[in-house]
Amino acid sequence: MVFSKSAEQGGLINKNLLITNVRQRDGKRVDIAIANGLIEKIGTNLERDPHAAHEDGEGALVLPGLVEGHTHLDKTNWGMPWVRNDVGPTLVDRIENERTWRAATQHDAAKQSLALARAFLALGTTRLRTHVDIDTDAGLRHLHGVIETREALKDVMEIQIVAFPQSGVLRRPGTRELLNEALQDGADVLGALDPSLIDQNPVASLDFTFATADRHQKPIDIHLHEPGEIGAFTFGLLLDRVQALGLQGRVVVSHAFCLGMLAERERDALLSRTAKLGVSVLTTAPSSVEVPPWHACRDAGVTLFAGNDGMRDMWSPYGTPDMLERAMHLGMRYDLRRDDDLQLAFDCVSTQGAKACGFENYGLHEGARADLVLVSAETTAQAVVERPKRKLVVARGKVVARND
Repeated sequence: MVFSKSAEQGGLINKNLLITNVRQRDGKRVDIAIANGLIEKIGTNLERDPHAAHEDGEGALVLPGLVEGHTHLDKTNWGMPWVRNDVGPTLVDRIENERTWRAATQHDAAKQSLALARAFLALGTTRLRTHVDIDTDAGLRHLHGVIETREALKDVMEIQIVAFPQSGVLRRPGTRELLNEALQDGADVLGALDPSLIDQNPVASLDFTFATADRHQKPIDIHLHEPGEIGAFTFGLLLDRVQALGLQGRVVVSHAFCLGMLAERERDALLSRTAKLGVSVLTTAPSSVEVPPWHACRDAGVTLFAGNDGMRDMWSPYGTPDMLERAMHLGMRYDLRRDDDLQLAFDCVSTQGAKACGFENYGLHEGARADLVLVSAETTAQAVVERPKRKLVVARGKVVARND
């Protein structure tokens, strides 16, 4: 792999690093000294260590490493020849079409997840949460493939793996046992899917999910596509269990389309409980369905963050592994026009994503892990709108990419 090459060969720089002449979001020009994979000092005219590598930032804007809060590395066709997709319109159509195709082609989750993860890294994503199918046909094959990718990139990218039951936890006998095994084998988070509409028994479905997460001491990230009142009903049951088990700050509701469909009074009451219990909400800002309301979530104090979902797979042909582009999609979907609002969109793929996923030691401050991205832009808003080349990507103090 390129990541094992020496600095002279153009691979990782494995010694201390000084980056000079970069601009922070407030416009101030600074130098950044990095030691042992951490930001040691931020200041002006820092003294150069003759034994440290040096990079001239040439006045570039410095951003923290980007955070992908919700993707599906195991499903992707990234880098493969085009795959024709004739999937039907419903959720179940997509699930069954994908299962059939992956089985027929023996889709290689290890190879494909590595290809997409490296593409994310080249564009500045250094922390990533991926949902991986736990399936009674494939067993844990997809999980073990993505674990290989996590191990291969562990020195430069932090990957969280969600054990995700793509067909729900109750419909296919054996799924619950596989989820327990997945958490034992190395999955970091327990997933779930539409307890009312897919499992058709929200109490039993959520009881299993929360009991299992509690037993393994793992956080939860649930796909909730359910609309309107039924989605709100499921959401309320979920919040009841967060409160009962003391899982504040350890649960994410992904998609949460129902929040964009409710009457204001009902929505605001649900958001108030969500914020009080520290439950975070993930949106991909899709254009085709309702989305969690931007201002209402922020006013309530709910942590709202962003991800791409799957890309170039049997669910969707769209998407690129560029979190600045995802921030731009947030801006367009939510009609964000002010520079300050575009900064908040960027926060959804940086600080808010790190907070919601529990990625520690994150940010541009002394003592933080040295994950940095340099771009040619005057402001963060410009970086979101123009998505310029990543002049330099530094992960855990190592230079891992230049010019995308």
